Amino acid sequence: MEPDSSTLPKNTLTDILFVLFLRLIAIACFWLGLQYWSMLVGYSLEGHARFDLLNLPWKVAGAGLAVVFPVAALGLWLTVSWGPVIWVLAAGGQALMYGLWPQIFGSNPLIVILHGCVAVLYCIFRILLWQEKRRRRQQVMVDLP
Repeated sequence: MEPDSSTLPKNTLTDILFVLFLRLIAIACFWLGLQYWSMLVGYSLEGHARFDLLNLPWKVAGAGLAVVFPVAALGLWLTVSWGPVIWVLAAGGQALMYGLWPQIFGSNPLIVILHGCVAVLYCIFRILLWQEKRRRRQQVMVDLP
């Protein structure tokens, strides 16, 4: 006997926009990861920022972000729970680099502002999704013929 109704709820507009948002951030994270890799292997910046030519803080930050940003991109694209966690690590590291230690890494307030805006948008989406889930639980479901 087949069930009368589907047990899976339909995706709402907020769900669809949230997945689109996560995938756009995933593309940006992948791009940032590629930029760090191209810097470290000497492809960009005319080879002046190759790994062997960098000072210790840049070696640690560059190598770390070159790995963490693509991993965050994968997690965000797949919309798994660990994707935003890894993104927070990557974005937090980059925000610390350019916001807290500009004398070592240089100043880039745009990166700090953009990461902050993404974090605020993510929190807004999570609140909206939580409200929708709460509203769905409160609705009465009747499966009478």
